[in-house]
Amino acid sequence: MKTIDELLTEGVAGRRVFVRADLNVPLDGTTITDDGRIRAVLPTVAKLAEAGARVVVASHLGRPKGAPDPAFSLAPAAARLGELLGADVAFATDTVGDSARATVAGLTDGQVAVLENLRFNAGETSKDDAERGAFADRLAELADVYVGDGFGAVHRKHASVYDLPARLPHYAGYLIATEVGVLKKLTTDVKRPYAVVLGGAKVSDKLGVIDHLLEKADRILIGGGMVFTFLAAQGHEVGASLLQEDQIPVVKEYIERAKERGVEFVLPVDVLVAGEFPDMKTKAPAHPATVAADAIPAGQMGLDIGPESRKLYASKLADTATVFWNGPMGVFEHPDYAEGTRAVAQALLDSPAFTVVGGGDSAAAVRILGFDENAFGHISTGGGASLEYLEGKTLPGLAALEG
Repeated sequence: MKTIDELLTEGVAGRRVFVRADLNVPLDGTTITDDGRIRAVLPTVAKLAEAGARVVVASHLGRPKGAPDPAFSLAPAAARLGELLGADVAFATDTVGDSARATVAGLTDGQVAVLENLRFNAGETSKDDAERGAFADRLAELADVYVGDGFGAVHRKHASVYDLPARLPHYAGYLIATEVGVLKKLTTDVKRPYAVVLGGAKVSDKLGVIDHLLEKADRILIGGGMVFTFLAAQGHEVGASLLQEDQIPVVKEYIERAKERGVEFVLPVDVLVAGEFPDMKTKAPAHPATVAADAIPAGQMGLDIGPESRKLYASKLADTATVFWNGPMGVFEHPDYAEGTRAVAQALLDSPAFTVVGGGDSAAAVRILGFDENAFGHISTGGGASLEYLEGKTLPGLAALEG
């Protein structure tokens, strides 16, 4: 895989460099609530601009239905990118139409433009190779060189991720190069003990990574909504907690495999419960009760790991050499259910391990709960991409850059 440093050595002054970024930031109306993904691509964009490239940045945002939708416009992201660069950033109001062509044609050396949401064109996500290829052809007309730096999208076989690199000289940006280097530390030549912390709502979202990591990890700590399927698989009552009954047989099999391989599954010993989901708009006090994890009352739902579980999880991370964390321990957005996630984040900071926060809600939690991002070994920008890499899958975007 060629990197941006090789491209810079060749020279980029005056060349149109298409940067496939991941600017898929959360929005409250037109207000960005977390600009982490924009800051993550900043080194690549800034370096190219400094070297005199005419930088064309493209990304998706959300899941529009293949047509323009103002709710998913990249205009706020383009404005924020300009603020971070300290320079004006041009914005094209379409992707491959008149505005895009005119905006790119108007760039001078060192200037940056952002195209409108790639997913406003059905060709970006089409499963039809010809339709996707036709859209990639039109994107290719806007550039001389391709730089892939949207790690959060490399697990997608989309036009700008998979097809476009085949049409242009292609290189990996700083973010992708860093992400791949970090993930290799989690899959090859891993320093042990190696612990994996998995949370989030649905166990079905994590089955593939659990299956693969049973061959690699020494310890797997489970939290979040997915933990109740594990507790149910052990025969415990989980009340009104989130439960995927259809996954219980698979979870039982994983628990048995873990025992056979000497992999320690760590489940909570106590949980915070309430009779209803908290009000996430007002964040009104929820007054949860703490109960044993094997004694959740009927009608009560588990919403975070309890105080004894926090201590347990911290102790299981204290002697590790490598930790991968993906998924919160509870409904961290509400202050009454944030302490489990906070405890895991703090345990990672206190541990001597190389720590990787696997994107998505985990990365958001780090920022929302006020932790210093730079104190962690690495915070990934791609939750789904990280998980699929750890599952051993071939990621289309990476394969395209290697081709």
